[in-house]
Amino acid sequence: MPELHWSPRPDELDFDAIRASGPGGQNVNKVSNAVHLRFDIRASSLPEAVKARLLNWADQRITSDGVVVIKAQDSRSLERNRADAVARLIELVQAAAHVPKARRATKPTYGSQQRRLEGKSKRSDIKAGRRSKDY
Repeated sequence: MPELHWSPRPDELDFDAIRASGPGGQNVNKVSNAVHLRFDIRASSLPEAVKARLLNWADQRITSDGVVVIKAQDSRSLERNRADAVARLIELVQAAAHVPKARRATKPTYGSQQRRLEGKSKRSDIKAGRRSKDY
């Protein structure tokens, strides 16, 4: 599956301005600059395969109802926090769209098997030389 070039439609995103936690003095107590972004996976414009992968992911940001909740509070600007939340959502979706290549089992070559056994034999000889010769 090729890389997914997707961006959410504005009507698919639900933003809530909330008060940020952490340091910031008086400003943090009176200004709602943090953002909760809610994105309903099932009602989105994503391809079905990506929806299924997202819904099956064990990610704490995805609720049991299939809603992605992202909290952005790094910036003091509401708009920057909104942009950060959207960027993180797109990153999450692109990670879900990436399908890892299937691993094919291979056999070790005859030469590599011989080298391994030769190394084991040498090690065995070294250890045997450390033992006392009194039997």
